[in-house]
Amino acid sequence: MEGIKNIIGVDVRGKRVLFRPDINSPVDKEGNIVNDNRLVQTAPTVKYLLDGGAKLAIIAHQGDTLDYQNLMPLAAHAKRLSELSGYNIEYIDDVCGDAAVQKVKELKEGEAVLLGNLRYLTEEVSTFEKDVKLTAEEMKSTWLVRRLAPLFDIYVNEAFSAAHRNAPSMVCFQKLMPSYAGPLFFREYEALYKVMHGAQRPVTFVLGGAKISDAFGMMDKVLAEGSADHILACGVTGIIMLIAKGKKIGKAYEKWLADRDLMVFVKQAEELLAKFGDRYILPVDFACEKDGKRIEVSADEFPIDDAMFLDIGHKTVEIFRDYIKKAGTVFVNGPAGVYENPLFEYGTREIWRAFTETKAYTVIGGGDTVSAASRFIDLGKVGYVCTAGGAMVRVLSGKKLPLIEAFKN
Repeated sequence: MEGIKNIIGVDVRGKRVLFRPDINSPVDKEGNIVNDNRLVQTAPTVKYLLDGGAKLAIIAHQGDTLDYQNLMPLAAHAKRLSELSGYNIEYIDDVCGDAAVQKVKELKEGEAVLLGNLRYLTEEVSTFEKDVKLTAEEMKSTWLVRRLAPLFDIYVNEAFSAAHRNAPSMVCFQKLMPSYAGPLFFREYEALYKVMHGAQRPVTFVLGGAKISDAFGMMDKVLAEGSADHILACGVTGIIMLIAKGKKIGKAYEKWLADRDLMVFVKQAEELLAKFGDRYILPVDFACEKDGKRIEVSADEFPIDDAMFLDIGHKTVEIFRDYIKKAGTVFVNGPAGVYENPLFEYGTREIWRAFTETKAYTVIGGGDTVSAASRFIDLGKVGYVCTAGGAMVRVLSGKKLPLIEAFKN
């Protein structure tokens, strides 16, 4: 990308390097990392910098105010990075206090420390970003930047998956020292650029999951510009699209949507269908639970007042599989259903199997998407596994990313 320099080839020997990756990972109730994809993707850059003799300090986040249950120390991340990189990555549970500063000053060539969770700092949480809206210039006075910036010679960022975040750790250090992007940053952007421009046709998007703001944030853009030839809508997105077509789903499911303020997307869905209706492929059957068993019902049988539809059915899977098989490029964001429940894993599992059977160039993105895929298939069979979620949606929606703007400025 024009104006953004790659750290590869830069002499880092003896230099103190501040490295900002995104290693925010899914964890279980005990705090164990259950999917280490981002750590696996980050480890080669850690190894490269330490092989080159850098004195390396890593800053990263885990969890946030919106997923407080995942806000935890990064000791497990340091342990896994050590295993993956072949270097001992020490962990100190301090972000930028006296202990962290002293540890950075003591680093020798080829040594590394992972500092405490950035989200321990008010200035790094999403609610602060949303409510206070500091500029990168104003961030120079934040505690993190004032404490750490004077210690380092070089700043490296490859947290493309957090590139949509306007936080001090992401956009301020570029103003204060020579700054570079890591190789993962370029791979992520290039994979998404390939989906958006010059992809092998037809291009099929499979959009599912429960976080439907992601899908509705990108659909108009990719359809209007011809980046997507078809959208296979499943998960909650598929339900909303059916409601927009005039379907009554049933009282239980409609209440669930209303309680989560998701019915507001119906109007947008109506507008999308009016413009691009023939390019949407919607589910024709769904699965729900009755007496502890999975049953499948046709969408023609709606409304069913007491049912929650947590997966697509066999007929829908066959339709989706055919589109995936015939595609030149396939992009997936979000699972087809509540795959964590064995009763409702079928649709998600079969879509991933179709993924491994198609000759198309395949791209998946988003934390939950990657977790779902890794449960059912070998990720090595996917064309590209993108670590990004929110940033990916921003790129596909044509919006500017704060990280990219910070590098360019």
